[in-house]
Amino acid sequence: MAKDIFHNHVKQILINEGWEITHDPYRIEEKGVKVYEIDLGAERLITAERDTEKIAVEVKSFTNDSTINDFHGALGQYLNYKVGLDTLDTNRTLYLAMPLKAYNHPWNLSLVRKSIEIYDIKLIVYAIKEEKFELWRK
Repeated sequence: MAKDIFHNHVKQILINEGWEITHDPYRIEEKGVKVYEIDLGAERLITAERDTEKIAVEVKSFTNDSTINDFHGALGQYLNYKVGLDTLDTNRTLYLAMPLKAYNHPWNLSLVRKSIEIYDIKLIVYAIKEEKFELWRK
């Protein structure tokens, strides 16, 4: 499976923010058969609760000519992966990572943001040059 061009950027930002990368990629299997392959699996210790927070992150670059088509593909993939995690790994929260430029693009102002809200998409918006996360929608 080919990695998105910003895969390593998002991975490094996660590490910089205290996450341990546990899987690259994170495979969801059922009865020994690979069902889905999400870009990253990560976890970090929640010190106040002495518990571990576990996430899976699907990284998208949104570099094609049609960013709305990129979003449609990302949304479908996210929803399929969410079903897989909800069924086979209920201890891990799925996030969709998208670049700040795509998040702030005019096409994203109404219908796409409404889709994010309706489908309760957990979203990480990353800034490429600044190498940081601009938004976590939990």
